[in-house]
Amino acid sequence: MSLTLEEAKKMIAASEKKAKEMGVTMVIAVCDNGGHLIALHKQDGALLVSIEVAINKAYTAVVAQMPTHELKAIAQPGTMAFGIHACRNIIIFGGGLPVKRDDKIIGGIGVSGATAEQDAECAQAGIDAL
Repeated sequence: MSLTLEEAKKMIAASEKKAKEMGVTMVIAVCDNGGHLIALHKQDGALLVSIEVAINKAYTAVVAQMPTHELKAIAQPGTMAFGIHACRNIIIFGGGLPVKRDDKIIGGIGVSGATAEQDAECAQAGIDAL
């Protein structure tokens, strides 16, 4: 089971609405349960670097099976996942969340453009829209 394009669009709309309420510009990426991109949305004025970061946050949330901010905690020197951030496409700061249905990961959402906390808040708004 994976996210559909229609679900991804719904998540993006809710994340964008939250970003507008916060007065920030974002890039929002949604991927399927294999970490493959379903949909990408760049708000006018969002930084170009945020495109790759948002995609990689969504991907990381799926393949690590956890929010990206939680991965940060176990990727510090001396911890069990230290060095994981050096792997291709892995992001270890907030803004990437796995999307679950019936306790199974069906996709991921990644948001980039503001602080890690604001990115995560917009990503959560996308999940809440489901």
